[in-house]
Amino acid sequence: MSNPFLEPSTLDYQLPPFAAIRDEHYLPAFEAGFAEHLAEIDRITGSGEPASFENTLIALERAGSTLDRVSRVFFSNSVSHATKAVQELEQQIAPRLAEHEDNIKLNRALFERIRQVPVDGLDPESARLVEEYLRGFVRAGAELDDDAQVTLRRLNAELSALSTEFSQKLLKDTNDSALLLDTAEELDGLSPDAISAAATAAADAGHEGKYLLTLILPTAQPALEQLTNREVRRRLHEASVTRGARGNEADTLNVATRMAALRAERAALLGFDTHAAAATDSQTAPSLEAILDRMRELAAPAVRNARAEAAELEAEAGHGIEPWDWAYYAAKVRKAKFDVDLDALRPYFELERVLHDGVFYAANRLYGLTFTECPDLLGYHPDVRVWEVFNEDGSGLGLFLGDFYTRDTKSGGAWMNSFVDQSRLEGTQAVVINNLNISTPGAGEPTLLSYDQVVTTFHEFGHALHGLFSDVTYPLFAGTSVPRDFVEYPSQVNEMWILWPEIVAHYARHHETGEALPQDVIDRIHAAGAWGEGFETTAYLGATLLDLAWHSLPAGTVIEDPLAFEASALADAGIDFAPVPPRYRTSYFKHIFAGGYAASYYAYIWSEMLDADTVEWFKSSGGLTRENGDHFRRELLARGNSIDPLEAFRRFRGRDADLQPLLVRRGLA
Repeated sequence: MSNPFLEPSTLDYQLPPFAAIRDEHYLPAFEAGFAEHLAEIDRITGSGEPASFENTLIALERAGSTLDRVSRVFFSNSVSHATKAVQELEQQIAPRLAEHEDNIKLNRALFERIRQVPVDGLDPESARLVEEYLRGFVRAGAELDDDAQVTLRRLNAELSALSTEFSQKLLKDTNDSALLLDTAEELDGLSPDAISAAATAAADAGHEGKYLLTLILPTAQPALEQLTNREVRRRLHEASVTRGARGNEADTLNVATRMAALRAERAALLGFDTHAAAATDSQTAPSLEAILDRMRELAAPAVRNARAEAAELEAEAGHGIEPWDWAYYAAKVRKAKFDVDLDALRPYFELERVLHDGVFYAANRLYGLTFTECPDLLGYHPDVRVWEVFNEDGSGLGLFLGDFYTRDTKSGGAWMNSFVDQSRLEGTQAVVINNLNISTPGAGEPTLLSYDQVVTTFHEFGHALHGLFSDVTYPLFAGTSVPRDFVEYPSQVNEMWILWPEIVAHYARHHETGEALPQDVIDRIHAAGAWGEGFETTAYLGATLLDLAWHSLPAGTVIEDPLAFEASALADAGIDFAPVPPRYRTSYFKHIFAGGYAASYYAYIWSEMLDADTVEWFKSSGGLTRENGDHFRRELLARGNSIDPLEAFRRFRGRDADLQPLLVRRGLA
């Protein structure tokens, strides 16, 4: 059988030929990809010609195509459909890939050749390509001596293996920690479709006749808002916060501790005081100190607001508030203060309408896009759907894939991946995917979303638009390949259309009657917008400051008790308010131990400053218009990293971002 990774796909937009891909194809394709890539590098460094942009940088951008094809599919599957076979392969492949990347980035002959490339006369994007390659090689350790490079290779290999171990252990313990209940009475308060989904999840797990509440990745679990049984709420919350910290074979704490220590050692080797200093050196934030100052500046008013909210919840409950009580009584207070019951809105948020009449419709009104589902194009799992995306003039823009439902082989949370990046050099257009984790409904029942899931759907599609709209020459700069503290910005902006009048009226309709979500309800949702921001900001900052604490450890620091360190870090940061645990605790903080956000979880609120200011621009410039959409697309979304992202923002906005809209949004002004 021929290996489908060894040649470019012949499908539309080079969509990977998932129907032809088998597990046994991965390892041979990686082996071929490693060899091919190294041979291409040897040809670059062995050239007898003087280094030029064409024979060095263009050659580098075109090198490694087989490895790129197999890596994108494999590592997407490792989080979206991590079968036992894929997990076993990942344990072999991840360290090999880390070694291969070191073989490229630590290649002194290649580094010297890049340094010799003349930049005079290059267009700005090409000159930036040279600059970014040089920076990347230096940050990767190309200037270290031989002994230091040997040490660096060892550290990178072990970190790669540990990241895989953390991810796989967390997936197992998240599945194992799901709360199994015997009777429907224990689920009192949940909607009929949610109870049906719990029954389906239990049956799928081999517990016919019972009910299974599966866990999403963050600490807060959606069912906590509705469950009337306080003991069931407690059990669900404790299942969430003890994942990875139960002292079993899936315990992740020792893995996290070891990773933090290795990252600190690597940072010192590269000339930085801490990993946090190294990780933030290449971001849009001016410095680690500026980040810490801003987070601490926000922490005190956030906790103050959370304490005020807690007092209202205690008055409603008639007793002290524990973490598992917060969402339940917050919903009651929200209803009493604003007459808003978000859970009661689920019948208005049916997945197909949210998707077609909400997310896609907003993209049509703002950017002129249209979407055609392609049932003949297959994904890696039967749940995956494929749409071709067209510009207003009918030209093809790319493919959008959606994988919306949860399953045991999928990591928790939501994310966007790219199977093919846009590049004028390669003549490619984007193929992107959004992954969500919506509970599978019972047979014949509609998929009804919570309001939070609607927000997530719009958010992740913002990432997809960032990838689809990419209009750059070089693959290195394509789509979402921007600094970590900028990448969340376009996705956050896309959330603004959820309750925009023309959009919400089009998609928020009762799935049985077709009745539109009443305007007075929408008005009350707006009025209640700042309610709960004390909780949300405190939980977010707890995770952010915990991330920075783990990655601000100097090399050689030994953490004997990770949970004690966690508690101390939160107390030292002034963010230790017991009823509001961090959005992620160490043992299930996948973003930082297996997701590329190490010392960068601050990016969400840093990006939100740009987002909040952009929302104000849209509102003051006429809102949902093609002119506004084209301006945002042309000046920012299309640019990728081909220009400095903050310069792209200035070209879009006409100035630097203003912090005030963010402070107002989060009730911190």
